[in-house]
Amino acid sequence: MVERSDRAPLLDWEEIPSAEKPADEAPAGSPVEERLSSPSSSRGTAGCSGFGWSSGPGGPTFSSRSDADGCSAPPATSSAPPAAPERALPPDKEEHLSDSGTREVSLEDRMVKWEEKDQIVSVFVVTFNTRTGNMLEWCLPKDMDLEGVEFKAIASGSHRVSTDFIYFRKGRYFGLACFANMAVESTEERGARMKSVGILSPSYTLLYRYMSFLEHQVRLQLQSPGHYSPLEAFYEDKRALLPPSGEDVVTAFPANAWGAAINHSMHPEMKITHPAGCMSQFIRFFGEQIMVLWKLALLRRRILIFSPPPVGVVCYRVYCCCCLANISIPGVGVAVPEFRPFFYVNVADISALENELSYVACTTEKIFEEKKDLYDVYVDNQNVKTYRDGLKPLLRLSAADREKYRKLTEQRQMLMYSQEENGDCVSSEEDLFILFFLEQNNRIFQTLSEVAGSPEPTVTQDSVKAMGLDPHGDRLFLLHLLEIYGYDSLLVSEQLCCS
Repeated sequence: MVERSDRAPLLDWEEIPSAEKPADEAPAGSPVEERLSSPSSSRGTAGCSGFGWSSGPGGPTFSSRSDADGCSAPPATSSAPPAAPERALPPDKEEHLSDSGTREVSLEDRMVKWEEKDQIVSVFVVTFNTRTGNMLEWCLPKDMDLEGVEFKAIASGSHRVSTDFIYFRKGRYFGLACFANMAVESTEERGARMKSVGILSPSYTLLYRYMSFLEHQVRLQLQSPGHYSPLEAFYEDKRALLPPSGEDVVTAFPANAWGAAINHSMHPEMKITHPAGCMSQFIRFFGEQIMVLWKLALLRRRILIFSPPPVGVVCYRVYCCCCLANISIPGVGVAVPEFRPFFYVNVADISALENELSYVACTTEKIFEEKKDLYDVYVDNQNVKTYRDGLKPLLRLSAADREKYRKLTEQRQMLMYSQEENGDCVSSEEDLFILFFLEQNNRIFQTLSEVAGSPEPTVTQDSVKAMGLDPHGDRLFLLHLLEIYGYDSLLVSEQLCCS
């Protein structure tokens, strides 16, 4: 029996007109109108929240936008390819950009233009064949190495859901695929037709923009198999110009724009833009356990999340888990292992995970639980567990953990009250949660830097409290932190005894 994918709370965002030109000014039949006419664009969002990040050489920046009511909303999703690859700006925009002597281009305009660069390196269709299993049906370019993508684009167990979406990694690229399962009266197909339409990019920053387009295309592929012309037009319009060396080609964020936005910097790996409510649902799902995941993420541990399909919701948990380790102090974390999101993984990724020092991933395959050498922490539903003796004490909440979670809950309640009583549509839960952990992490490393620069570089009870940690309950966490981030030369006061 097919179950419906329960992901509406994470994907119900309001699509807004293109940044280049408002939809109400676009002539009939224009590319803007075409992009906003996707079948999935009718979904609205409740509430006022939603923001995202864009990556740059020093970290990503906030890129919130506002609708007519002043409420923040994510950028519009490109739901269909424009009629032609030409992307000329309207005359009024060209005049604005060229008149640099009297009018300076705003930071927001530069950020929007940078964000809209297309970096699609491949588009493909995967199908389930009753005889041979998952198979690659079609792709562009034809010479692209897509070996194994058929098992990423259709996750194990996907036959139990009607729709899903999957983020994944393929070599040095990131992918997004939209899956659909349709009942058919065919004995050869055993009553069901399953396909997935996906794309690859060197970065996962902008993949979300093409979500509704991929959802629409997979429905077309189910209804009219073999009709690839919209996908061909999409690839011709969006394809990235890769250098001859084959190196990754993520365009650097303009230096002048980045300099002005440095106050909103995040960890360089926080590149995905998520729909409104992703982080808040993540924290409500785990409750106090979020403080355990926060410590493990900050310690750059290998975290594997298990869940049956649908996969899309769990891919967002992978991303949110990475967000817990955001640090914006320059130079901090340069020498530690890169905290990399692998998103969805299957048995074909075992060899790749064996070589990773730090990652967050999710899987639908229960066999991974037995591969204890592949991960440090295994998350099954809301249960966080480890087989590493040295990490087991970290799974216990300290007094400081509970106090931080209490403060976080209070701040959220105050924000909700403000939104209800005062109509506050500027602030959002996403801002609150992200900044809460960013400030907590900055507080820890700022204190450690001050201790390291003092005449007597000793971590005392007072300095631990200044970090917002428990001198007793967080002693082991602190020792791990000092070692991983290169502060192991600091002395630790003997008063920080084991709890």
